[in-house]
Formats: sequence, C-alpha cells, structure tokens
Amino acid sequence: MGPGSVAAAGLGSAPGRPPLLGTTRQKLAAAGAALALAMGAGGAGAAVTLAFTHDSTVYSSPTAVTGTSAKGGTAQVAAAVQPSVVSIQAQTPNGTSGGSGVILRSDGVILTNAHVVADAAQVAVKFSDGRTASAKTLGADSAADVAVIKADNVSGLKPATLGNSDALAVGDTVLAVGSPLGLDGSVTSGIVSALGREVREGGQEPQLPPGLRGQLSQQQETVIKNAIQTDAAINPGNSGGALVNAAGQVIGVNTAILTAGNGNGNIGVGFAIPINSAKKTADAIVAGSKV
Repeated sequence: MGPGSVAAAGLGSAPGRPPLLGTTRQKLAAAGAALALAMGAGGAGAAVTLAFTHDSTVYSSPTAVTGTSAKGGTAQVAAAVQPSVVSIQAQTPNGTSGGSGVILRSDGVILTNAHVVADAAQVAVKFSDGRTASAKTLGADSAADVAVIKADNVSGLKPATLGNSDALAVGDTVLAVGSPLGLDGSVTSGIVSALGREVREGGQEPQLPPGLRGQLSQQQETVIKNAIQTDAAINPGNSGGALVNAAGQVIGVNTAILTAGNGNGNIGVGFAIPINSAKKTADAIVAGSKV
C-alpha cells in the first residue's frame, strides 16, 4: 500500500496483500476515514496457561487509583495506575493473541476488549508484579467491543478507580497504560484530541475508501459511539488497556488506531471506548454471570 493507505494493526502479514487482523481482515471507518483495529490473532504459540512468550504472539489493540492528586506528575499517576492493568494472552484456533485489561475487582474480575478474547480456548493474565494466572471469559459484547474475564484463584488485587468520561474536555491530559507489542506496563502520554467520534469496525464495503473496496469481505459491524480520540501512543497490544486522566482515573478503554502507509503502529490517532459506556456493558455481563 502506498502512503496514506490503511494498514491493519496485526503483525506478520504476507507481502503483497492486506495484513490480516485476527482471523479476518477487519477494518474500521470513522469520520470518513478507514481505521484498523489495534488487534490481531495468528501464528502458532505455546498454550497461554504455560508461559507468556512474545516470539509468536500477535498483539491486540489499546485506574485511577485512590489517593492520586489531580496535580500529581505523570510518573506518580503511572506508578499508581500500573498495578491495576494486566497483560492478556488468548489461545485461539489460529494462534495466540495479546492484549491488555483493567482490574475491576480484587478477586480478579477484569475488563478488556471483546476482540482480545474472541474465540479463545484458553486465556491467561499477567499482573504488574509478574504473577500469572489462567482466566475464563465471563461474557463479551462484540457489538460494543467489551468483554469481562475472571482470573482464577487470585485475591487482593488492586482495582482501578473509574472516572467520568462525560466530564472530559478536548485538551485534557491523558495516559495510555497497557502492553503494546508485549511490553508489559508501558505508559504513553498525550491529550484528548477530540470527543464524540463514531468508530465503525467491519461493516459494508461502501463505507471504505475507494482503494480498499473489494479487498475486504463484509463483516458484522461494531459501532463504538462517542469514542475518545487521543494522540497518546496506542499500538497493537494496547487493546483493552486503560486510558486515564491526570488524576489516575480510567476514563476510556483503548481499542483502535489509525495507521498509514505500510506501518501498523501509532501515528498519533487512537481511539478509546468511554468508560461510562464500557462500565455499563461490563456491569450487565457480570450481572448475568455467576461470580
């Protein structure tokens, strides 16, 4: 693809064809532009219950914590938030995918993106202190791209503090916390670039730019309404991780990026699901499960 083309955020695509995203060639369209989900699944990999490895994992796209002052520095906010964010690996029929998650409860209930754990036969999480645990998916809403998983046999975890995404303003400082490309506990900073974006995953080909029409199969459409746009660097593997404000409160769930040319990484345009809507979906999932 030439400059300005849309590239999927997956890794390891064969030359001469559009990169694969998960088991399909998924694309996003928002505000007239095509977007690529910061996600992916593919390649062979060890069972996630055995070990966390980065050799063959295709990484998915990307807490407030009590006691963090709104005047606290970036380092203080990052240190407070990191214990509430986890790395996730999911074993699927097509390989291993990686993403991030946000701890909701001390007993291991974790919020992430639906596309991070889609079709997963096994799921494992890695905590900020290096511990790992197997996990099960309590439920997922693919239309909202929200899922909830539960880590097995854990306790005493540090839940994230959730903020109010309705209170955001363009220009607010934000941090993205997650595991881009398997780099656990990574933190990037930026601002809220825009609010109220409508991000479409999949859908009908006419929504795509002319250069992409005919290249993608039709897919079930996922629409993220009122998405938060940020220039904080979000890369594959950040999916499901936290977007937090200057007080360390989670105000979004990182989920998508816009790419250009042959690159699959950040170009300063990322999107997050507002935490108010993500929490509503997560609460419904938890209420319908036996945890």
